[in-house]
Amino acid sequence: MTEPEGVIKYRLDHHWSDPPEPALIHSLNAWRGLLRTLGLIGQDPARYGGIGFGNLSRRLEGSCGARAPAFLISGTRTGHLARLEPKHYVWVRECDTKHNRILAEGPIHPSSEALTHGAIYAAAPELIYVFHAHCPTIWRHARALGVALSATDVPYGTPAMATEVRRLLAAAEVRRSGALAMGGHEDGVISFGSSAAAAGCVMLSLLARALELTDRR
Repeated sequence: MTEPEGVIKYRLDHHWSDPPEPALIHSLNAWRGLLRTLGLIGQDPARYGGIGFGNLSRRLEGSCGARAPAFLISGTRTGHLARLEPKHYVWVRECDTKHNRILAEGPIHPSSEALTHGAIYAAAPELIYVFHAHCPTIWRHARALGVALSATDVPYGTPAMATEVRRLLAAAEVRRSGALAMGGHEDGVISFGSSAAAAGCVMLSLLARALELTDRR
């Protein structure tokens, strides 16, 4: 049975504070708008029980070498919104996978996938942006596309998924590929890069290649 989307599984230590500066979300919103138009982020009554899906984040500038890098991520249950405002983003200051705990600061609670985003940033200092989308077409063709897959028995938003992501990113070829798919999380695909354009273009390229594979059948 598929788990419901959007359910936070970590222990959250959240401090309410002002929204981030608008300039910090411009690139995130631009790519979110495109991915939402393509149905890779959003909310649809016919999908996942009507719960919102997909989220984006960016690393805090200057934290590339940090052991626990901070990052800005879209808030939970914002998939239905056509456009996000600063009040819909939150800073994650610390991800403690050992104790399944997140320390966050901002006007909204973080996405249910925040622990996974944190694991990616911690594993790969060169990565600045992470996009988590839901695309059945890419997900079904992940192996044919050469996309690394997490184990099918590892659920999303858990310390186990964070550990699995770190395992995958330990391979240089996975980091260079700019993407991975979540074997135990229906339709879950993650792209990442040193810029928003890099992360976004990997996702778009995978979608185009997956559609080509679908047309051949």
